[in-house]
Amino acid sequence: MDGKGGIRMAAEIRQSESAPTSSAEAFEQALLVLDRLAARRLLIDPEGGESVIQRIENIMVPALERIGRAWETGKIALSQVYMSGRICEDLVEGLLQESGRPRKDQPKMAVAVLEDYHLLGKRMVYSTLRASGFALKDYGRMEAEALVRRAVEDEIELLLISALMLPSALRVGKVRRLLDRSGSRTRLIVGGAPFRIDPQLGWEVGADAVGNSAADAVAIIERIAGGGS
Repeated sequence: MDGKGGIRMAAEIRQSESAPTSSAEAFEQALLVLDRLAARRLLIDPEGGESVIQRIENIMVPALERIGRAWETGKIALSQVYMSGRICEDLVEGLLQESGRPRKDQPKMAVAVLEDYHLLGKRMVYSTLRASGFALKDYGRMEAEALVRRAVEDEIELLLISALMLPSALRVGKVRRLLDRSGSRTRLIVGGAPFRIDPQLGWEVGADAVGNSAADAVAIIERIAGGGS
């Protein structure tokens, strides 16, 4: 299915389904027809009762999960999944920059993805931390050996790794072993679907902390920066 076919199918799905019953469903429909403005409006709470981060977690994440399931069942094109992810990355970047605060004193930090091609989780963590006042390096997508070399060279104290697929999550174990072999005391903070599905996986691969959301990363770092474990 090509991109135009995906757009037509998404429009047909939107017309055939009943009106959305939640903000997440409305956001999903906006993404499927590539309506950036409508998607952005849904992430801004006119009443001011929820923060942008809360809106992202409560609206964007469920919508993307539904879109992923729609692709798995053949209802939408892969190009629609890709474009939905790109729109969400742009929205997260822009909205969280607007709500940013001055950066805090903190450990040296970096965020990365281990060979995954889905970067939204990393982008959300990166943007959320910046909006919460933290400075950190964005390493993008890297292999385990290169990631450890760079983290050691940069004297990174907290390394955050986002994983979408199980093979990528399991590679965290290799990162842990390479860090230990180098004598580095870098702490690993992990998050992503594999770690939510299996709550023990993070500890099995040697992570120091596991977060279930971008907001969790903020709480974990604040705890560690404050002297907690």
